[in-house]
Amino acid sequence: MVPTIGLAVGRGTGPELADVFEHVLTTLANASSVPVALTRSPRLYHSYFSLKAEADGVEEVGLLTERDADHYEQFCRDLARAGSTAVFRTAINAQSLYLVRERLQAVKVDLIEDGDTSLLLVRDEAQGFYTGENRHGPGVVHRTMSFSRDITEKVVLTALRQARRHWPGEQVRQVVMAYKFHLLDGALGAWVAEIGARHGVDIRLAQPDTVNRNLVEHGLPPRTVVIGANEWADIMHVVLLDRLGAKRQENRCTENIHLHPDVSDLVEYQTVHGSADDLEGLGVVNPTATMRAAAAIAERHAGCAGAVERTENALASVTGRGVRTPDLGGRSSTTEVVSAVVDVLEKPDFDQHRAATVRA
Repeated sequence: MVPTIGLAVGRGTGPELADVFEHVLTTLANASSVPVALTRSPRLYHSYFSLKAEADGVEEVGLLTERDADHYEQFCRDLARAGSTAVFRTAINAQSLYLVRERLQAVKVDLIEDGDTSLLLVRDEAQGFYTGENRHGPGVVHRTMSFSRDITEKVVLTALRQARRHWPGEQVRQVVMAYKFHLLDGALGAWVAEIGARHGVDIRLAQPDTVNRNLVEHGLPPRTVVIGANEWADIMHVVLLDRLGAKRQENRCTENIHLHPDVSDLVEYQTVHGSADDLEGLGVVNPTATMRAAAAIAERHAGCAGAVERTENALASVTGRGVRTPDLGGRSSTTEVVSAVVDVLEKPDFDQHRAATVRA
């Protein structure tokens, strides 16, 4: 059976990056002699800025937001029903996206490494302030959201499964949860204590500022699992990337795991950076994160063994020659960077050891 990969495209630089994704995925599949099919959503989803430009007032913003959310949710459900296990999505309007994440019970997972230190950041996208609905009154917006014991347990169990995936054979002794739990009348604390006892893991529930202070004062143990409420993890993700190895969000991709049983086998990949509407049509958006997403999907979902390492080596070779977009201090266009990487990937005699040395 030919693996089918979903592709969902938002406005801003989304169409440019969708072409990058398709080009690199096809290149890697051809290099491995593996057939891959792409299913592209027929809808071009709004970014926040395109939505504001098109909509006439708050009521229409809400309507278009719901339409985008309904369409993307159904697209994901259809992919899962057809047996797809991965979808790549460029950035779309956050309100639409988080409606889908709430409905499909999503968590974002990112392993951030620096030498011997690894931080597994699991971001709870299924509940909290980023989810919920708005009700408008004269000069006021009422936002209603919820937390649930069942969702909290699903998030914790996902964090434990992901820890075993990344650190096979190692026991997870402690999980840190960064939530504003004092605002929930003690309910979240009671749930977490029960979940931890039932699954035999020490879960330390802490205020976000306490987690930040401990990171600054004590650093990280070699293996750390942090489950972050969306409000904290969204802000801290880029800070943690910088603190652990000075990584840039423009170069980073990450994955979202769905916990709803209807789509539990479908993993969504995305770039960490946003829609970059200000760069639309200029041909200078950084394609690195998109190429890394294509490589991850090729290897994990399409059977292209070694695709991630080959792509990392190609990126190192190209970057080492100064082929970079302006945000990385270079003068190359998006197309020039992608073409250079693809040229390397298509060379059967590419010296992988040399490229790995350049990358190091």
